[in-house]
Amino acid sequence: MKKNNLIFDVLIDDQKLKDVTEIFPFLGNELLVSIVNDFEDGKWRYSEFQDFIWNNIAETALSARERENLIGNPKTTLRQAAKNLRYVDKDKGEGSELAEIVLYGIMRHYYKALPVVPKIYNKQNTQDNAKGADSVHIVVTGDSFSLWFGEAKFYNSIEDDRLSKIIDSVITSLDTNKLKKENSIITDLVDIDILIPDLAAEIKKSLSFTNSMDNIKPKIHIPILLLHQCEITNNETRMSDEYKNKIIEYHKERAIKYFTKQFNKKDRIHLYEKITFHLIIFPIPNKNMIVETFLNHIDFYKNN
Repeated sequence: MKKNNLIFDVLIDDQKLKDVTEIFPFLGNELLVSIVNDFEDGKWRYSEFQDFIWNNIAETALSARERENLIGNPKTTLRQAAKNLRYVDKDKGEGSELAEIVLYGIMRHYYKALPVVPKIYNKQNTQDNAKGADSVHIVVTGDSFSLWFGEAKFYNSIEDDRLSKIIDSVITSLDTNKLKKENSIITDLVDIDILIPDLAAEIKKSLSFTNSMDNIKPKIHIPILLLHQCEITNNETRMSDEYKNKIIEYHKERAIKYFTKQFNKKDRIHLYEKITFHLIIFPIPNKNMIVETFLNHIDFYKNN
């Protein structure tokens, strides 16, 4: 099933974990999204995945003003966005920036979120890719809004030993001082005035440093993207029902394990029950191939 403008298939559509299992007493604020890419001619569609990255890179690598000024100039947009990448992945091969871009694309097309802080554009220290949330968005619903502070990870595996590190990162991002810093970045940038002119003043007032974070917690959503290498996907050649069911069951099992571990640490997050967590799991066949192609594209767009 495709939702909104997302080009990928959504197998599990923001489903509450308490509706998936009775194994653990989840609170209802833990949700799962399972997303998969398609196949063509017996192969996973690598080109479609790379197109998604580069079609959405401007959301995080360029400011709202830059994106506005470059409308109608797609090549210049890609060149400028490529130049703003931190490029540390060439040394580490981790794909951290790639995962951030994918999350921005999912936020834009799946949740209809507005990129009020283009994170890659705003990270000034090129040696530090872990300051604050990996993505910052606002979702407007009528005359109200919600704040989305995202985590994006790209792993060879999402087995148990990886999950605790992710949870610790999420907990750290929800520290009150860090949240206040993110809020101050949102209110200081002109992006919010460009993207949400009608609500900008109200949002800035809500995010004021003088307002208690306790009042803001019910508006906070944490999307956690786990882009992961997957043997099930690597061994598949078509989008069969059997493949979909295998991925659904695997992602449900991983989500239950993840949220059980996170729930057991909930006392480290004040008003945990007021925050909404969205675990977004996306399998890919070969991480090294995707990262290498991404880096080659960076070189191409920077130099042409």
